[in-house]
Amino acid sequence: MILVLRALGVGDLATAVPVLRGLRAGFPGRELVLAAPAWLAPLAELTGAVDRVLPTTGLTDRPAWPDPPPEVAVNLHGRGPQSHRMLAAARPGRLLAYRNAEAGHVAGPAWDDDEHEVRRWCRLLHWYGLPADPGDLALRRPPAAAVPAGATLLHPGSKIPAKRWPADRFAALARILTDRGHRVVLTGSTDERDLTAGVARDAGLPPDAVLAGRTGLAELAALVADARLVVSGDTGVAHLATGYGTASVVLFGPVPPAHWGPPADRPRHRVLGVAGRAGTDRDWPGPGGVGTHPTLAAIEVDEVVTAVDEAERAVRVSGAIAA
Repeated sequence: MILVLRALGVGDLATAVPVLRGLRAGFPGRELVLAAPAWLAPLAELTGAVDRVLPTTGLTDRPAWPDPPPEVAVNLHGRGPQSHRMLAAARPGRLLAYRNAEAGHVAGPAWDDDEHEVRRWCRLLHWYGLPADPGDLALRRPPAAAVPAGATLLHPGSKIPAKRWPADRFAALARILTDRGHRVVLTGSTDERDLTAGVARDAGLPPDAVLAGRTGLAELAALVADARLVVSGDTGVAHLATGYGTASVVLFGPVPPAHWGPPADRPRHRVLGVAGRAGTDRDWPGPGGVGTHPTLAAIEVDEVVTAVDEAERAVRVSGAIAA
């Protein structure tokens, strides 16, 4: 059995798809068990590489690891030492992980802070002589679900407030896109229902356009897979759009797209808010270290509209070439 630790969120799992498939190819015939939150199981299934999810919420000193010990444990959670020690507690035959002397793991490559998340984990596998293609991000089609097809998804929320583009701009964007004939729906978590309801109200959208808290992960994947367009901050929904080749505009800040953005060679995925705009960090963070990051606050609605046009044009061009 191959035990893989990545007890994080949607975007984290989506960026690990190339590595999970590399492990499947590198260890054929072995059961691949992903230690991750139980609610991620529908997305794990859509990777086509995971046999089962071992419910794991974050890092702990007393993990509920399976018995007998795994043949190989793979740390896709972080650089250690806590995550290394957590996997070592499973008594694996081998541990594949980044080098961390504090955890007593002196093998493996050195960690690089300035590296894209997808390439970081592919590089780990390459160091151990295993395959991993950083471009292999496509997700399997989800089961049919009772969600609208061809909608334009706006996702105003984020667990990290600094990653939220101002709600009034999402409302303005929703009005413009609706006037252009888009069927706009608003997605988010249950905790973001008030946020999305406020955007819908200010945009003049009907209450049924608010899907926040009304879709499970499988339904959200189906919604993204069949969407016309996705506009969001640097969140899991953006990574689902990449996985399904759905046109997207992703608004970045404070983390730069060089670390978490979609592949640069896919023009249907547009990026705005590239870190480094002159003066944007001067007055941030504000009191208490909260509030929209200035890189995001500097993005105007008309810039997003232009990016939407570019993303949709890229889809049309690729369709014409395929035909």
